[in-house]
Amino acid sequence: MTRSSEARGPSATPGTRAPASTRERIIREALRLFAERGYSATSVAEIEAASGLSPGAGGLYRHFRSKYELLAAAINEHAARTRTQVAESLAALGDMEDSVDVEARLSRLCRAGLAKVGEESELTRVFFRDLSQFPELVAVVREGLLQPMFDAFTTWFRTQPEYTGADADWNGVAAVLGGAVVQYRLFQETVGDSPGHVDKDRFVAAWVRLAAGLLPSRAPVS
Repeated sequence: MTRSSEARGPSATPGTRAPASTRERIIREALRLFAERGYSATSVAEIEAASGLSPGAGGLYRHFRSKYELLAAAINEHAARTRTQVAESLAALGDMEDSVDVEARLSRLCRAGLAKVGEESELTRVFFRDLSQFPELVAVVREGLLQPMFDAFTTWFRTQPEYTGADADWNGVAAVLGGAVVQYRLFQETVGDSPGHVDKDRFVAAWVRLAAGLLPSRAPVS
């Protein structure tokens, strides 16, 4: 059996992004509604209407067996996307190694982390409001979204030539510095302001200074 033209969506022209499929629209609009209203307060009919389907006609069930399966699909797809994005970011940062000084690379690393956490603002709201009732989905967020970021910080520090010989527990460093990046954005999302009213540029500058402090000291040139 072939999928309908509605599910596939129109073909993309070269150089343009393919239009979202019906399934993608459902996931996108469901996550938005869950973030705004809460999982329990959002009905299937509301998700269908927001996705361009006839509300109450059952179009959502052609793609997902239940509202829970839709939530789980959204979280799993965000986790898969995160793994891809982390790998791509590490590759891009690796390409900078020979041409950019370590402080600039640290700044890029920090800003990439902030951007990634900020990108998941809707999922963050769903996480804090609703996921305590779904421990299996909490595990997906932990292992599929957060852990890849911490692993990326660990990998980055271990592979930078300037940090060769540094006496550091890189997993611990990633927990502290990566945790600071996550906390900064989560604080903004949940409180509505940055920690200590410190703007992003000041946060990044302080983060870079702390990270640069881990560089092994060099003997003075005689």
